[in-house]
Amino acid sequence: MSRPAAAPEKAPAAPARAYDIGLLVLRLALGLIMAAHGTQKLFGWFGGGGIDGTGQFFAATGYPSPRAFAVVAGLSETLGGLGLALGLLTPLAAAAVAGTLVNAISVKWGGGFFAPQGVEYEILIALTAVTLALTGPGRIAVDRLLPWLRSHRIAYGVAAIVLGAAVAGVTLLLRH
Repeated sequence: MSRPAAAPEKAPAAPARAYDIGLLVLRLALGLIMAAHGTQKLFGWFGGGGIDGTGQFFAATGYPSPRAFAVVAGLSETLGGLGLALGLLTPLAAAAVAGTLVNAISVKWGGGFFAPQGVEYEILIALTAVTLALTGPGRIAVDRLLPWLRSHRIAYGVAAIVLGAAVAGVTLLLRH
């Protein structure tokens, strides 16, 4: 009687720590960049226009109540960015960032694909935020301390992205 052939050995999977560190680096990069963009809109930091300058831009691109939309965009970017950086309410933070970027893509749409006039940067940011909403923040995140978010569920990510897309859609309808 012959023995069954042994299954080929699989390479060991990367330790979970490597994934968690990778997600932390991604969250910090995206989150802090978005928070900086938000503070440009809200406070004029980092060479931004503040509420007045951002409001003027929003008025020129067809948004009603441009100062109010400047505040909404600034808060979405700042709070969403900080939420991503901390890994706090990650699906909602990611949805805030992605929804804001949907509007940015709409504003820049006629400029082609490639930067600086095109939308490639905005698409990359939006899809990175969607990815974080779906994967979760990893174990090095404040979400791990919240009992109801300890185990990331894809349903949370999907629901948050649907919410972000719906709010972005309503915002775009108001723009025209």
